[in-house]
Amino acid sequence: MNNKLIKCGQVPLKPATEIPFSKIGIGFEKLDRAVFDPEKAYDKVGALGVKWVRIQSGWQRTETEPGIYHFEWLDSIVDNLITRGMQPWICLCYGNALYDDLAKTVFGAVGCPPIHTDEQKNAWAAYVTALVSRYVGKVTWFEVWNEPDGKWCWKHGVSGVEYGRFAADTAKAIKAGNPDAKVIGGSICISDLNFINAALANGMAENIDALTFHEYTASEASVAGKVKYLTALCHSYNPKIEIIQGESGSQSRDDGAGALRGGSWTPWKQAKQCARHTMADLLADVKFTSFFTTVDMIEALNGTVGDKASYLDFGYFGVLGADFDEDGLATGEYTPKLSYYTLGTIANLFAGDIRPIDLPVICQPQPSNRVLGNDCRPFFGSFERADGAKCMVYWNPTDLMTTDFEGTASFQFAALPENPKIIDLTDGKIYTIPESMIERLDFGCYRLRNIPCTDYPLMLAFDGWLV
Repeated sequence: MNNKLIKCGQVPLKPATEIPFSKIGIGFEKLDRAVFDPEKAYDKVGALGVKWVRIQSGWQRTETEPGIYHFEWLDSIVDNLITRGMQPWICLCYGNALYDDLAKTVFGAVGCPPIHTDEQKNAWAAYVTALVSRYVGKVTWFEVWNEPDGKWCWKHGVSGVEYGRFAADTAKAIKAGNPDAKVIGGSICISDLNFINAALANGMAENIDALTFHEYTASEASVAGKVKYLTALCHSYNPKIEIIQGESGSQSRDDGAGALRGGSWTPWKQAKQCARHTMADLLADVKFTSFFTTVDMIEALNGTVGDKASYLDFGYFGVLGADFDEDGLATGEYTPKLSYYTLGTIANLFAGDIRPIDLPVICQPQPSNRVLGNDCRPFFGSFERADGAKCMVYWNPTDLMTTDFEGTASFQFAALPENPKIIDLTDGKIYTIPESMIERLDFGCYRLRNIPCTDYPLMLAFDGWLV
């Protein structure tokens, strides 16, 4: 960071109990397969200030004998999250070996949808209705399956037609349990309009309130366009459908399994990816956004029952680092990574009702001694909070895998509030901009000249944003 800036503060991390509303969420998935100890994670997640928490329902873990439901494990998760000020939303999944021979061979019954026989369909509908009715007053949003457009989660062969009908039938079971519940469809991981269109056309469109997409990419450049085309397609069927970013994240090591595997990931790159993608989601104006995930854990998507080696596929997506025992259970103290503080900083700075806006500002590169040349042209966008406070975020979207960028940028404003601050979103440090970087121009215009610019978002916080 530019050494001319003057550090003047630190963004405090308020717990979720002190934040009434936020669009920022985190994943708490895979407890249907009991791959980590939630008791060691509750307080640390609650301290971040995130509000939305995605959990998975675990049909096979819950119904171990026909018609008998053991919800106690899920009750504990829901109640612990709510007590700490967070709002769980539930992804309804996966299959059940009681009703499916394939599920008997697949670890966690992942990717075994109950769509092939009337017995499967009826058992699934009964389970869904029982679960939804159990959490009336506690959980409102329910997502139908996980990544049905991926062969790992729809193992007999991906089909948008099948999924659309399944989503419609599941929505009816959800409404039978709670007529006021909200239904989420999609959970899509692949950008295939044919799949989504087929699902919408085969019953999903009129039965869902929102559609989720997953975005595992090093670059956030595609987010805005994806939200636009998903919105346009959904609204061509049902203009009430909202868009949610349901999973996005990256690893903190280069030897992990799962999405983005093989990349030269480090804790620092993970934190930058978290900041860039979360800002892209907010600028695209999604309903809410969820970072994957809380704790390092096994991926557990393609395991075979009885073959432990097949599901000891360790991922390192957590904002909390973990060790692993011989069975793949995440152990140790669940230690915060840099991404933990990044997500907490964003959750606290963007608490409340915010929306993207356009400000009268242009990027205006100037000669810069700091880089022995000229300013860069960063990406930038602005927000307004319900109380009228405004801010701007900006970064140079260089390749995270190959580049660490530190440069300068200059912006011209039609008007500039007094005492703007720069905030580093990766660590929450707050800086005062010296007068030497503020030029007063004609007709009330201002230029911020040669201010720091990095390859992760910095915030320009104007009067009222920091309270």
